[in-house]
Amino acid sequence: MDRTPHILVVDDHKEIRDLLARYLTQNGLRVSTASGGNEMRQQMRAAAIDLVILDVMMPGEDGLTLCKFLRQSSDVPIVLLTAVSEETDKVVGLEIGADDYVTKPFNPRELLARIRALLRRARSAETARPAAESRQYRFGEWSLDALRRTLTGKDGVEVPLGSAEFRLLLAFVSRPGVVLSRDQLLDITAGRSAQVFDRSIDNLVSRLRRRIEPDPQQPTFIKTVWGDGYTFAGTVEEIA
Repeated sequence: MDRTPHILVVDDHKEIRDLLARYLTQNGLRVSTASGGNEMRQQMRAAAIDLVILDVMMPGEDGLTLCKFLRQSSDVPIVLLTAVSEETDKVVGLEIGADDYVTKPFNPRELLARIRALLRRARSAETARPAAESRQYRFGEWSLDALRRTLTGKDGVEVPLGSAEFRLLLAFVSRPGVVLSRDQLLDITAGRSAQVFDRSIDNLVSRLRRRIEPDPQQPTFIKTVWGDGYTFAGTVEEIA
């Protein structure tokens, strides 16, 4: 089986698609391209994609819309291509689940370096299977089955978690009371480049708080330790 990382480039400009496809292929990656959302979905169904490069400024479904769509069903690493003047796009992109961004005009070598860093993180997370992932945990009104990767409330209803959200919650409940730095959480959740990891982790924590906290603005489980990171303050019962 060919395990060469498979990159999907989504951009409505053919010149950029072709440029990136040639450059990334020359540097040992396998590349598919799409001109928009419909072709992107076809490619995602047809092949195992390891990383998606999304242009933000596209007609119809723009890159932010497609990023949100991908993150609802997949934890595939996402790199946004943004205009240098569109700071808002960068912030919104990271908030809805993008892992990194590169501003246009960009240096292909910089983009390649970021891609490789994201792929290394993803591989590390995939191969690391701690014992915590075979256990069950209870905290407050919640039950987390790490083997089945399900979070259940007191009413028995399962709450959907993305892959990164699951890994983050498992990191917390398996280490209650331990202060985890953003750098540690980056590794645990397959977080990405140093340039954006603070915001990526903070936004991931915010999303998880909205899942489990009675009042996300006044969290009782995931506490911020200013200057150091986060800690899980709730009482955790380990079942198995």
